[in-house]
Amino acid sequence: MLFKSILTAAFAAGLSLAGSAAFAQTVGPFGETATPSAEVKLTDADIAALKDKSYKAALLWHTSSDFTNAVSAGAKDEFARAGVTIAVTTDAQFDAARQRSDIETALAARPNVILSLPLDPVTSAEAFRQAVKDGTKLVFLSNVPQGYKQGTDYASIVTDDLFQMGKQAADALAKAIGGKGTVGYIFHDASYYVTNQRDQAFKSTIEKNYPDIKIVAEQGISDPARAEELASAMLLQHPDLDGIYVTWAEPADGVLSALRGAGNTKTKIVTLDLAEPVALDMVKGGNVAALVADKAYELGRAMAAAGMKALLDQPTPAFVVAPALTVTKENVAEGWKESLNRDAPQSVLDAAK
Repeated sequence: MLFKSILTAAFAAGLSLAGSAAFAQTVGPFGETATPSAEVKLTDADIAALKDKSYKAALLWHTSSDFTNAVSAGAKDEFARAGVTIAVTTDAQFDAARQRSDIETALAARPNVILSLPLDPVTSAEAFRQAVKDGTKLVFLSNVPQGYKQGTDYASIVTDDLFQMGKQAADALAKAIGGKGTVGYIFHDASYYVTNQRDQAFKSTIEKNYPDIKIVAEQGISDPARAEELASAMLLQHPDLDGIYVTWAEPADGVLSALRGAGNTKTKIVTLDLAEPVALDMVKGGNVAALVADKAYELGRAMAAAGMKALLDQPTPAFVVAPALTVTKENVAEGWKESLNRDAPQSVLDAAK
C-alpha cells in the first residue's frame, strides 16, 4: 500500500522512525509498539451491546482505488456484524482541501465513528477537531493529524506490518537470485515512517541474513516519474546486478522499463504493493520475481473493530498492524484475493495460466 501525494503531507508532519532498534519489529510513528490486527476483535457480547443503537459510521478516504475498495469492504463487513450503518463514504482525490470539506459534510450526518487516512496533518488536525469535540470515535489509516493524542483525540492508527513487508521482500529477492550475488537498493528518499521502515527492513534483512548477497548500489527516490532515469544510471554503473529492490510498485514499473531498454532479462526485481504492470511481467516470467503486499481487507476490518471498541469505551491499542504476504506467479490469484478482496486483473490471470 502506498499513498502517492499523501507522502508530502506526511513528511511535513515530521513523522520519522522511532528509535534505532535495528527494525526488529514494526513501530508506530511515535515509537508505539505494534499490536497484531488479529487481536483487535469484538466478542459476541460486544456485538450484542452495539446492535440496535442506531450507530453510524463514515468512511472518509484519501482516494479511490482497489486498495481503498478493499479497506472499505473489510470495514463495512465488520460494521454490518454489529448493525452499524455507513452514513457517508467520500473520496478526497488526494486533495487535502477537498478532504476537509468531506469531513465537514460527514459531520452533518453525525457519525459515531469515522475511519480515514488524513492527507495533510495540519489541515486534518483542524478539520477533525469538531469530530473530537462531538465525541466521534476516530480511527486513522497510517497517518495521524498533527498534535493528536491516542486515547484522547483518536482511538487507533492501523497500518501494515512494515517490518514484515521489507523482510519478505528481502527473502523473496534472495530466493530469486539463489542466495548470492549483487543487488541494487532503491529506497524512498524522504522521512515517512511507513516507507522508511519497509525499506530499512529489506536492507537489514539482506545484511544480516544473507552474507553472500551484497548491496552494491543505493539510490534514493522521491519522484516515481524519475525511476527509469535513476535505474538506468544505476545499471550503467552496475550492469551485472542480480537483483534490485524498489520501494513500491509505481517506481518499480520505471525500473522495469530501464531493464527492458537495456535488454536486461537477468536482473530480478522485488517490490511492494500490487499493481497490474509489474504483476503482468511477473506472471510472464520477466524481471519481476515477487510482490509483497498488505492485507487491505483486514486493515479495514481492524479499523472498524477498533472504532466499535472505542464506542463501547473499551481500551484500544495505539498502533495496529495487519499481516503482509508475498505474491508470486504461483499464488497470484489467491494472493490478490487475500490482499484486495477482489480478483486479479484479467490480463494477469490469463497470463498466469
